[in-house]
Amino acid sequence: MRFLIAAALATMTCETSSAQEMSYGEAEYLNSCAVCHGLEGKGDGPLGDVLLKRPADLTRLSKLNGGMFPYSRVFGTIDGRYAVPGHGDREMPIWGRQFLEQDEKLYGPSGGEVVTTERIHNLAGYIETLQQ
Repeated sequence: MRFLIAAALATMTCETSSAQEMSYGEAEYLNSCAVCHGLEGKGDGPLGDVLLKRPADLTRLSKLNGGMFPYSRVFGTIDGRYAVPGHGDREMPIWGRQFLEQDEKLYGPSGGEVVTTERIHNLAGYIETLQQ
């Protein structure tokens, strides 16, 4: 499985243009989300076929929410640390926990939480730009 992830990420990295400036949110998306959700967020990433449940098409979130982007719900879904156990299992990683482990090593407990929250805000903001 790790080999599949590494191969998929390598392929996607080669497909993205390094000459282009990108936002922090886009960079985070490409590093953390695109392998499942696809480069354009349509749920067609290279690992999508391996998962039990197909990743969501992130380009339709506003359309499915009456034309309004559900920012708080997207933020909460990405973060995942405050999920209600009674709502069932989630296949998506709990990015808030994973980011926090990395960020605490670099910035300490308080700084780590601030950086993790900012990373998730950047991701949610980028996903908002994918809406069609």
